[in-house]
Amino acid sequence: MCILLYAESEKGKLKKDCFELASYASLIANTLELEVHAVCFNADNAEELSNYGVKKTYHYKNKNYLNFDVTIYSEYISKIFNEKFRFLILSSSSNSRYLGGILSVKLNASYISNVISKIESKSSIKVVRNSFTNKAFETVEALEKNVILSVAKNSFEIIKKSVLAEIEEINFEMTSPLNNVTSIEKSENKISISDADIVVSGGRGLKGPENWYLVEDLADVLGGATACSKPVSDLGWRPHSEHVGQTGKPVSSNLYVAIGISGAIQHLAGVNASKTKVVINTDPEAPFFKAADYGIVGDAFEVVPDLISKIKEFKSLNS
Repeated sequence: MCILLYAESEKGKLKKDCFELASYASLIANTLELEVHAVCFNADNAEELSNYGVKKTYHYKNKNYLNFDVTIYSEYISKIFNEKFRFLILSSSSNSRYLGGILSVKLNASYISNVISKIESKSSIKVVRNSFTNKAFETVEALEKNVILSVAKNSFEIIKKSVLAEIEEINFEMTSPLNNVTSIEKSENKISISDADIVVSGGRGLKGPENWYLVEDLADVLGGATACSKPVSDLGWRPHSEHVGQTGKPVSSNLYVAIGISGAIQHLAGVNASKTKVVINTDPEAPFFKAADYGIVGDAFEVVPDLISKIKEFKSLNS
């Protein structure tokens, strides 16, 4: 028996979290004495998985299925899984979460999401997961033979472990997709919020869309993505695609910087999984200060330019 991970790709390249999944799968493989295999679609760099402990990659390359289709993908993954696997590792992306529920039925498998720990024992498959919007932890035991684990983003270190590997190109006869994608429009030259290690977010404290350069300039110098609070997107200052929080996109970045955001419960719930939270606000009583790791009480129009200047200075000294 082996461990199978689903490695997501975008625009023909593996996404960064694939390597975190491969590192996590290798940790489990060491405990359970198993091999790690992967399955991916239309990834030109599929061979890179071998640098992170993946011994075999099943690659399905078909121009007809360049876009994610849960019917096609779940059918393909279940066919591969049924050959010799017991564990399936998924990311916490929206597409993988969509797949997880369907595959748990197809494979008659226990499905555990938001996993933040590795398996410690062969005899009992138990893991720790985040719950209640990352306010609590649960220890969950898988009761079915087959197990699907969806790993919370940025929960594990990416560790290189080069192995001799093979790539098997496979082309199954598939059913027709249930949906036809007519077009996809994405912002170019921007880091996706869901993929970003650093997110800089702004709220109504910036007073208007004309001042959004503060968020963009700080994100640019940090190499991060830009985001906003719900009121900002509702006012039309920023697109709804940048709205983060419980009612928007959840964020689990390594660093989350909130500028002029007071910290409503819904917003805090959506960003609580971020490892380090920094808030900049003129109001010392803003709720965000209680949730933040670091806080600066001050005017964003003074603090942010100084912060950008210091970061640039630091980078020049260390370049």
